[in-house]
Amino acid sequence: MEVFKKLKWFYWPYKSYFLWSLFALLFVTGITVIYPIVLKITIDEVIGQNRYNLIPYISAAFIFLMIIKGIATYYHQYLGEFFGIKSVYTLRDELYKKLQRLSFKYYDNAKTGDIMSRLTADVEGFRFFLSMGFSELIRITLLIVISLSVMFYFSIPLALVTMAAMPFLAAVVFQFDRRVHPAFRKIRKSFGKMNTRVQENISGMNTVKSLSREDFEVGRFLDRSDNYRSNYIYTSNIWAKYFPLMEFIGNVSVVALLAYGGYLVVDGSLQLGELVAFFSLVWYILGPLMNLGFVINLFSQSKASGERLLEILEATEDIKQKEGAIVADRLDGHVTFDNVTLTYMEDDDAALKDISFDAPPGKTVGLIGSTGSGKTSITQLITRFYEPEKGRVLVDGRPVSDYGLKTLRKNIGFVLQESFLFSTTIKENIAYGNPDAELEDVIQAAKRAQAHEFIMKTSDGYDTLLGERGMGLSGGQKQRIAIARALLIDPAILVLDDATSAVDMETEFKIQKALQEIMKGRTTFIIAHRISSLKHADEILVLEDGKVKERGNHNQLLHNGGPYQRIYDIQYQDKEKIMNSSNI
Repeated sequence: MEVFKKLKWFYWPYKSYFLWSLFALLFVTGITVIYPIVLKITIDEVIGQNRYNLIPYISAAFIFLMIIKGIATYYHQYLGEFFGIKSVYTLRDELYKKLQRLSFKYYDNAKTGDIMSRLTADVEGFRFFLSMGFSELIRITLLIVISLSVMFYFSIPLALVTMAAMPFLAAVVFQFDRRVHPAFRKIRKSFGKMNTRVQENISGMNTVKSLSREDFEVGRFLDRSDNYRSNYIYTSNIWAKYFPLMEFIGNVSVVALLAYGGYLVVDGSLQLGELVAFFSLVWYILGPLMNLGFVINLFSQSKASGERLLEILEATEDIKQKEGAIVADRLDGHVTFDNVTLTYMEDDDAALKDISFDAPPGKTVGLIGSTGSGKTSITQLITRFYEPEKGRVLVDGRPVSDYGLKTLRKNIGFVLQESFLFSTTIKENIAYGNPDAELEDVIQAAKRAQAHEFIMKTSDGYDTLLGERGMGLSGGQKQRIAIARALLIDPAILVLDDATSAVDMETEFKIQKALQEIMKGRTTFIIAHRISSLKHADEILVLEDGKVKERGNHNQLLHNGGPYQRIYDIQYQDKEKIMNSSNI
C-alpha cells in the first residue's frame, strides 16, 4: 500500500464522498444478506408450516427492501465514481504542473509517448481502482463477514465444514497477486514504449515518407506491439492458471456443504430452509473470494500505474526558484560568464570549459563553431535551463539563480533553431509570450520580423488557424513568426539560435536589417553558421570542443589565420571560385 500512501494527498481531501459511498454500501450489503434469510423463512415458516397468509407481508417487505437497495446502490456508485473523478482531476493537474517545472535535463532522457501514456492510461487505471477497487474490496469483506456470521448462527458445525477449504483459497489468491502485479507493470511499460513509437513516427512522417522507410517503421512498431501482446498473453496465462484452481476449491466447499448439510437435515438437527440459506450464503463468500482476483487485478494495475505516476511526481527538480528571489518587470540585460563549466550527464565530457566573457547592454555577441561546440549551451545557461557545474553566470551583476524564473525568462527573447508553433491562430502564436498584447503591437512585431507580408496573404490573415507544429507554413515563415514572438515581449536579452537558417538570402538580408534596429539597447546573442549573420557583432566567440578558441570582431578574426578565417574561406572564397569559373 506504499504507493497509495504516497498518493493519498490527491484523494484524501475527497474522503467524505468515499465515506458516504461506503455508508450506502452498508445498506446494499446488509439487504443482500437478508435474501437467504427471507428464503429460509419462506421454506420453513410458510411452506413447511402451511402459513401462506404470510406471503403478502413477506412480498411487501421484500419489495420495500429492493427499493431501499436500489436507492442505496445509486448513491454508492455515483459517490464512488465522483470520488475517483475528483481525485484524479487533482492528480492529473499536479502531474501537468510538475512537467512544467521539470528542467531540460529530465526531458533529455524522457520519451514523449511514454509521458503521454502516464498522463492518460496510467491516470485512468489509478482512477478505476479509486472508483471501484476500494469499495469492492470493502464490499467483499463486509459480505464475507456478515454471511459467515449468519452461517455460524444457523449451524456452527456446518459453517466450520464449509469454511475448511477457505484458507487454501486465500493462499491461492495471495500467490496470484504476487505473480500478476509484476506482469501488469510490464504491460504498462510496454504500452508506454508502443505509444512512444507511434508518437515519433507521426511526428517524423515527412522524413519517413521522403526516405521510403514506411516498411521499416511498420517493422519497428510491430516489435513494440508484439512485446505488448506477449506481456498481455503472459498475464492472461496467469489468470487462466489460477482461476480454475480458485473455482475448484470453491466447489469443494459446496460439495462439503451439500454432503454434511444433507446429513444434518436428515438427522433433524438442521431445517431444510436453513440448508437452502446456507447454500446461498456460501456463494456470498465463494463468489466474492473468487472476485477478489478481479479486485487484485485492479489493485495490481493501479499500483503499477501509481508507481509510474510517482516517477514523475518524485522526479528531481534540478532548477528551483529560491526563497526571496528577485522579482522585477525589467532587467538591464548585462550578461557575464565567469569561468563557467557545464556537464550535461555525469561521466560525459564537459559541454563548456572555463568560458568567460562580458556582454553589457547593447552589445551583440556572435557564437560560431562546429556542431556540438557549445554555442547553444551558453544561451541555455543564461535562462537557467541548466545549472553550471563550475563558475558563475551573472545578469546585471547577480547570479541568475538570484532571480525569479519568470522574471529572468520574460526578459529573454528566444528564437530557437527549430521554431515550434502551436495549433492556434497566427496572432495567438506571436502573442504567446505576451497574451495581453494589442493587435497593433502584434502586427508591428510581425513587420519587424518580415512576416507581415506573407501573413496577410493567408486565408484569414492574423486569424488564420495553423495546423499541428505550424503545418501549412514553410520553414522560413515559421522562423519569422518565432522572431516576431520573441520581439513582442520586448526582451532585455535577445537570443537568435540560427534564427535565419531556414530563410533565403534575400529574406535573411531583410531580417538582419530589421534586427540591427531592434538590437539597439539590448544584449544580443547570435548563434549562426553563416558568417554573414555575424559580421555586425561587437564580439564573436569561436568555439571548439566547449572552449573559446578565438574572440574578437569580424575584421580582427578575419586575418588571424585561425578557425574563423577557415570558415570564412570555405563560405566565401569557394563561392568566388565557382562564380569565376562560371563566368569563364
